[in-house]
Formats: sequence, structure tokens, C-alpha cells
Amino acid sequence: MQNPVTVIQSVRLDDENDTLVLLDQTVLPNETNFLELKEMEDIWDAIYQLKVRGAPAIGIAAAYGAYLGAKKSTAETYEALFADFTKVKDYLATSRPTAVNLFWALNRMEDRFKQEAGKSVAEVKAALKEESENIRAEDEKICEAIGEHALSLLEPGWGLLTHCNAGTIATAKYGTALAPMYLGQERGYNFKVYADETRPLLQGARLTAWELQQAGVDVTLICDNMASIVMKEGKIQAVLVGCDRVAVNGDAANKIGTSGVAILAKHYNIPFYVCAPLSTIDLECQTGDDIHIELRPSEEITSKWYEKPMAPDGVQTYNPAFDVTDHSLITGIVTENGIAYAPYTESLPKMFKK
Repeated sequence: MQNPVTVIQSVRLDDENDTLVLLDQTVLPNETNFLELKEMEDIWDAIYQLKVRGAPAIGIAAAYGAYLGAKKSTAETYEALFADFTKVKDYLATSRPTAVNLFWALNRMEDRFKQEAGKSVAEVKAALKEESENIRAEDEKICEAIGEHALSLLEPGWGLLTHCNAGTIATAKYGTALAPMYLGQERGYNFKVYADETRPLLQGARLTAWELQQAGVDVTLICDNMASIVMKEGKIQAVLVGCDRVAVNGDAANKIGTSGVAILAKHYNIPFYVCAPLSTIDLECQTGDDIHIELRPSEEITSKWYEKPMAPDGVQTYNPAFDVTDHSLITGIVTENGIAYAPYTESLPKMFKK
């Protein structure tokens, strides 16, 4: 019997209608609404407004967007088509700054374009479609492999804590940090999962809790500031999180609040694992200090989820979307090619050679 959650395609291409179809993650769990986007401005907005979110899903959406932009071009030569493609690529790249998958996917689409030099416009467009579909299909296999590797670190009956949402709707299938939970559910591991609500956008409450509950996983929602007490009470045996960018030294950027969870896990001697497809590992980025952290609008803190504003009018806010967990707090980084351990400057590059 197929899991009702892992069959969801949160990002897909409707090529016949020149449309990118996205599960609108901003209205979950109250509505399951799929957006049908044809214009680049709408695709850009969907990425920026977090209608599609999760590093792999962002990359897949960007790849499809780049293909659709090229497909709609009326250019009659390779050079003219490349100029139109580049405009779309550069435009989509401005939607969000932190998730490396966005740029990885767009650059991969550009590389494929260049490989088709000398071919007809129609052949180039067909190649771009193929590449975008390959990116989606490969992500599904990558997530399953990450899940298998992560599951090897866990024992049946364990309590697991996760932060933000790194599940099926953030990827092509299974997710990254949630992948071992889904695989474990299929194999009778009976994990008990604690999901941080993940302020201020509540990805844990709205998305992770919804996903896991729909899949029949034993999930308990907690406020972010409750992570310490469930650890102290012995309810957590491992922490698994996703990430948006990993530096070559192992510093990992993930949703705001992740570094605090890692600090708590270190204090209570609980292993803390980052689940990271190789596409999120940036070997050009030396440390977490080099990762650009996106700042989000103040309304996300003061009024977004409230009937009335819950902060004084005009109060100053600071709303970084991500923080960086220091490599010294990370027990291991789980990739599709295996598990990297410290020193990460040695183990992470080796993952690319497997």
C-alpha cells in the first residue's frame, strides 16, 4: 500500500499546457491547493513567497521554470534562444539567496544548454525539458538513498526530533530528514517523532506535523522552546534536520532555530544529523560565515498568523530566515553517497567521488 503522503508531487511539469504545477505550501494544512503557473513573474513569486519551499523543491521548480521560459521564446537561432534563456535564469536566481539548490539547478540547466551548441532551437528546448525532468527524477532517488543511510543510524522505537520541514513536499519524494521516518514507517520501526513548530512561519506545525500525521507516523507537535524539556526527559534519541547550504567545513545553514536545537542536543549528548543531498553542499563556500542569510519581512513576526497584530505598531524587528549550525555541533552529514563525519573538509569532498 502506497503512503498517501509520499505519492504527492509538490512540483510537477504540465508540458502540454506550458504550466508549472505547485502545491501551495502557504495554505496547508487547511487547504490542499495546487497552483498552475504560466508566467515567470508568478514562478518567481511562488519561490519568494514560499509557496514552494525546501531546497530540493526550489531547485526542481527553478529548473522547470527555466525550461518553460526557453520554451516560450520565439527565438529562431541558438544564440537568440540562449539570450532569452539567460534572462529567465538570472531573473529566477534573484528569488531567494540562501538555498544553493536554486543556483545549482539553474546552472545545471545552463550547462545542458551549452552542451547542445550547434543544434536546432527545437532540439535545445527538448534537451532542456529532459534535463529538468532528470533533476526531479534524480532527487527522488537521492532522497530515498539519504533515507536508507540515515535509517542505518537509528533504532526501532526511538524518539526523533526534527525542525522545519524536510519532507516529501520539500522534495521530489520522501524528503531528506523525514525520509528515514517514512522508510521506518514502512518497515515497522515505530518511531515517535517530535516536530518543532518552527517560528515564525510554522513549517513544523503546518507542514511536518501534517505530513507525518497523514502518513500515520506517531507525531507530537511542540513549540520551539520545548525542545530542551523533551530532551531532558529522555524522549529524544536523535535529531534529524535538512539544510539549505553546507560549507566545505561542515557548517550548515538551515531554517532559523536549527542551531539552537543543535546546541541543546550537544548539551544532552544526543546525536544531531544533517541530511543533505550533494546538491546542497557548496565546496566553494569555505565556512558558514560565507553563507548569505536571507532577511524576511517583519510582518512574519508581528502579524502574519494573528487576527490582530501581536506586537507594538512600528516596533523594530530582525527576521533572518536561516541560521548556521557550527560543524562542531553536527554528529554527521547524511548524503546520498554515505555519511560524512568530521573532519568535514576531508569527508565532504570524498562524497562527490563515490
